[in-house]
Amino acid sequence: MTLPVTIFTWIMAVLPILVLLVLMVKLQMGAVKAAPIGLCVSAVSALIVYKASIPHVFMEMLKGVWSALPILIVVWTAILLYEVVNEAKAFQVFRKSMGKVTQNELLQIMLLAWVFTSFLQGITGFGVPVAVGAPLLIGIGMRPFWAVIIPLLAHTWGNTYGTLGAAWDSLAIQANMVDNVAMLNATSLWATAFIWIWNFTSGMMLCWFYGKGKALKKGFPAVLVISTIHGGGQMLVSQFNATLACFVPTVVAIGAIVVLGRTPWYKDPWRVEESPVMDRSAGSAEEEDAPEDMSVLQAFLPYIVLTILTLVILLVRPIKEFLGQVKLGFAFPGMVTGYGYEDPAADPFSPLAIFTHAGMFLLVSAIFGFFYFKSKGWLHEDSGAMIGRRTVKKTIPSSISVICFIAMSKVMGGTGQTTVMAQGIAGVMGEAYVALSPIVGLLGSFMTSSNMASNILFGSFQLATANFLGLNPAPVLGAQTAGGAIGAAICPGNIVLGCTTAGIMGQEGKVLQKVLPITLAAAAIVGVIMYVACILL
Repeated sequence: MTLPVTIFTWIMAVLPILVLLVLMVKLQMGAVKAAPIGLCVSAVSALIVYKASIPHVFMEMLKGVWSALPILIVVWTAILLYEVVNEAKAFQVFRKSMGKVTQNELLQIMLLAWVFTSFLQGITGFGVPVAVGAPLLIGIGMRPFWAVIIPLLAHTWGNTYGTLGAAWDSLAIQANMVDNVAMLNATSLWATAFIWIWNFTSGMMLCWFYGKGKALKKGFPAVLVISTIHGGGQMLVSQFNATLACFVPTVVAIGAIVVLGRTPWYKDPWRVEESPVMDRSAGSAEEEDAPEDMSVLQAFLPYIVLTILTLVILLVRPIKEFLGQVKLGFAFPGMVTGYGYEDPAADPFSPLAIFTHAGMFLLVSAIFGFFYFKSKGWLHEDSGAMIGRRTVKKTIPSSISVICFIAMSKVMGGTGQTTVMAQGIAGVMGEAYVALSPIVGLLGSFMTSSNMASNILFGSFQLATANFLGLNPAPVLGAQTAGGAIGAAICPGNIVLGCTTAGIMGQEGKVLQKVLPITLAAAAIVGVIMYVACILL
């Protein structure tokens, strides 16, 4: 393989991403329009600059379509679940009942946007925390735009060890750490330390968005407690059991925030009246429409079923292994560019375990919720048709954008563009590259809509670069997956999913514009710490 790493080839490799950022951030173009353009740019670059054949590019696009399916299944079923719960007016019941947990509005937002979405990330992932969190926040009076942004930032700390350690396992495999316990534990310590910084930062950002200085002062004790449980708990548990490193702390945090709600500091009614994230005009009408005979337990029952179903299937090994036997996948032939860059054959390629996928849990929960609510008289005869129509209307635009985003990443990865982009950065930066290692992880998440895919894409590259530069690979790999976790906040798939369930499709560019500077700053801070740790000490 003789891929040319020149200024021209590097610019052409970066171009599809730059085009996306300009269209979505600068020009405020929606994802459904911007994503196909980015895909076209990557395809043209692959054909003309990277000497890929038309069948090669077409095959990579097909891989993208297949790779997008696991995300799309979550999109479809998460929206279906939301529409079922919304049609039964269960969100209004949930909103009215929040005062029983705590009458402090800031703590209510922390509970839903940070603690509960993190819990969902621990067991499901795949965008479910944002898809579920956004409508729940809207249900307690948050403006839809902020109902997407806040959980996007707040849940991503759990992205490495969430989904029962899926992203971490992928990094361990790519970096050949599975049988190297010392290396595994050292990398885990670095990763969890970096992630803890992000967890605390996102908690403080939540307070700042809600009410600036007032909310920072009021929320700091809760942020300190929850972040210590989240970040410190993950650091501790990851040394013994990576599968439960996110899940266990999130469970403890749920109990902790309930206890906090009964302390003198948080038990009394408190809110920032002029909060820019809250819509004060929407409260009374929604509360009057809430079914009088529906309890909060009944309103939340579909999500309880989702939680129980996920835990039982994924944590009980015999059940998981039995259901995991059913996989669907297709064979793809190996392809080689004119430069000799090979994308190896796969049989099957990225097989989908249907019955252990988050989409299956969401679908079962939605079906259960529909029949349960209907049996209680909270859904009408025509409710099913209305739910179906709204679900289809919302999922078509988001499906197009997700497919194009993932197909673009496959074209770039399969034709050598991603490799040239990463090698160019490392070659120019030298040892200072370590400061950019979390940015590479973040970039991988943005490109692929997945921290797990980012670790697969760049894990071995980060290891090779660290060894080439004579650096300790543990902090570099830790920064890779920490950057990938931070980058989950700008994953196009997560943004599209949140905007869809929040009912603000077309505003993905505005959301990205708000979130991007925060994530870049956080990744840069991790990079500075990396540089000090690896170079100066």
